[in-house]
Amino acid sequence: MVASTDKPLEMTKLDQALQTLRDDMDNAKRQSKYYDIFLNTTFCVPTLDQQETGEKSAVEEGQVLPLVIESEGNDYLMLFDTEERLKSWAADDVKWVGVPGYVLAATTVPPLHWVLNVGTDYSKQFLPDEIAWLREVVERCNEEAAALEEPNP
Repeated sequence: MVASTDKPLEMTKLDQALQTLRDDMDNAKRQSKYYDIFLNTTFCVPTLDQQETGEKSAVEEGQVLPLVIESEGNDYLMLFDTEERLKSWAADDVKWVGVPGYVLAATTVPPLHWVLNVGTDYSKQFLPDEIAWLREVVERCNEEAAALEEPNP
């Protein structure tokens, strides 16, 4: 018997919701729960160190350059719901920034894809159409919240 020194990572609320969703992908309640948790989770997004890349870019002071990986002709933004998962994937110390799911949805533009928790049983790929739908959801919620804050005449 081989003993593993790596302890298995605990399931997160997002993992549990994804597992439930995968059991019945057409269940609207399960979809709603998963996407609600996703939008309200802060993700670890690996970033590039601009000095290490040696490239000049339009990134200004105080801004970060997220790591985007190309695979099969598509660009993927890597997302992890825990720092442990990010470090396990990177197999090295990596710089990252915490970004809420609703901010990701509001700021991502096509043709960028997302991949969540790569290297785990709870990995999920998000396609541009799905991301655009999430952006619409966030915009609707923001509009409704703004309407509630407006004083009634």
